[in-house]
Amino acid sequence: MIALTKTLVKTVAEPEQLENIDLLNSKRANFLQEVIEGLEDGILILSPTGEVVHSNASANRLCCQFNQDNFNPNFVPPAIWNLCESLLSSRYLFSDKLLILSDEIVLDKSNIFRIRVRLLDLDGFEVPCLLVTIENQYESVKNVALTEVKKFDLTPREAEIWFLYRSNYSYKEIAMKLYITINTVKKHMKNIHTKRQANLSDN
Repeated sequence: MIALTKTLVKTVAEPEQLENIDLLNSKRANFLQEVIEGLEDGILILSPTGEVVHSNASANRLCCQFNQDNFNPNFVPPAIWNLCESLLSSRYLFSDKLLILSDEIVLDKSNIFRIRVRLLDLDGFEVPCLLVTIENQYESVKNVALTEVKKFDLTPREAEIWFLYRSNYSYKEIAMKLYITINTVKKHMKNIHTKRQANLSDN
């Protein structure tokens, strides 16, 4: 009789534990969803046939930009899908290795995107999906340049010049963009390199 009572008490407690587990899983799923939505990089999950399983807000915005402002949440830009097809066709050649293919989409000098594609095995899916990440190279360089501005203690003008230089602008292009002479650009770049060398020798 005691054993039966213990069993009944345990059985009564189980649904409460399941609710706690479901609540925890739900909170975790919501947290991950918020993290993915908050990323600056675009995240696309595609089926092997090119259907969009999931895309975050950045991916939607970038794909719209790649499609010349024609927004279609289920249309994958050809440059991205071509990379996905290359991965799918070559995965059997390297079946024992994690294969990641990458390419660039260049719209203009300040809109260069690094596209990476890899296979993703997800629970509940019969076939692997494709995980596509879209990184704005310009924004990445900008973030690195901002860190370097502080690290090298650059002046506001040096910071402007350094950012453009890190974004692959030539001295001539920097001069034109900032309405200064090439000699002024060279003078600032010399000062920047001196500060960089001083920082490197301190570390």
